[in-house]
Amino acid sequence: MEKTILLLAVMFAAFNNTMLMAQNKITQTAGRSILGEFAPKFAELNDDVLFGDAVWNDSTLSLHDHSMVTISILLGKGLIDSSFRSHLEMGKKHGITRKEIAALLTQAAFYAGWPNAWAGFRVAKEVWADDTVGEDARATFQREMIFPIGEPNTAYAKYFTGNSYLAPVSREQVNTSNVTFEPRCRNNWHIHKATKGGGQMLIGVAGRGWYQEEGKPAVEILPGTVIHIPTNVKHWHGAAADSWFAHLAFEISGENTSNEWLEPVTDKEYDKLQE
Repeated sequence: MEKTILLLAVMFAAFNNTMLMAQNKITQTAGRSILGEFAPKFAELNDDVLFGDAVWNDSTLSLHDHSMVTISILLGKGLIDSSFRSHLEMGKKHGITRKEIAALLTQAAFYAGWPNAWAGFRVAKEVWADDTVGEDARATFQREMIFPIGEPNTAYAKYFTGNSYLAPVSREQVNTSNVTFEPRCRNNWHIHKATKGGGQMLIGVAGRGWYQEEGKPAVEILPGTVIHIPTNVKHWHGAAADSWFAHLAFEISGENTSNEWLEPVTDKEYDKLQE
């Protein structure tokens, strides 16, 4: 059973990686829309070469990194115009966070000139005006793993301390989800019940977290760590205090399965892990 689930995890990873690669491709039509009749050859080179497989869709660099490079070059040439804003907006869509653009512009200031950096910051502040630190951190963490973070885990929020996110991976054969925890987030003590079979298996995907059974020391979960949770054992799992964390959760089939949610893991219990 374990080998089957691990194989499924690898297959899911490959599938998700393929899907993400397919999504990380851009299609540009601005050349033809703006200059198609006036300069058709330039429009073709812009849309099909520059923004085609030869440059922007060359997978050697991610779209995130393509954007970082382009923004740096435009800033260095002092081209803080509408195209600079467009590339900032594109970069934001490709996952550049507020912290990353601030770090890029700060470093570039020493090479591209202080006035250019000031001009770049003025535009960047407008593009990232609606971002929060939490959203930046979540976007950064998303790039660390191939599985999506998913949506806020509102259905089970009452059983969690802090914010968690849920992304279904498969609902066929083996019920599998990717569960993401913000720093310090953890679920309540709980028990997976079954009269036969049942239980749960976790595989660390990204970040750092904890798993603890009642009366036993906590176990650190890192990417690739496999945790086997037997039935009828009280336990909890969640993120470390200084790290976002995600794990795949595999529901093991059984007879008369159910979850019994219990009391929260107190701050006192949780903070002992950090000592």
